[in-house]
Amino acid sequence: MSTAHLTLIGKPGCHLCDDARAVVDTVLEQLATEPGSPDVALEEKSILDDPALHELYVEDIPVLLINGRVHNYWRIDPVRLHTALLEVR
Repeated sequence: MSTAHLTLIGKPGCHLCDDARAVVDTVLEQLATEPGSPDVALEEKSILDDPALHELYVEDIPVLLINGRVHNYWRIDPVRLHTALLEVR
């Protein structure tokens, strides 16, 4: 079975980041009940703790990476995320 590594980049007090986290959590709950879904490891990072991330994404948070590649930023679409995770090999 494959594993998807999600990285949610944001910062404390960011309402869009909170919204993105809720979407990710909901999609992961749905996937957990679907046979053949990939395992998913979720990591959260703050731009306040990492100068390089701050430089890259200060205007774009929240940013969601799948296996190190940008999947989306600002608003996370649950259908698009669900589909992308099912395609992880």
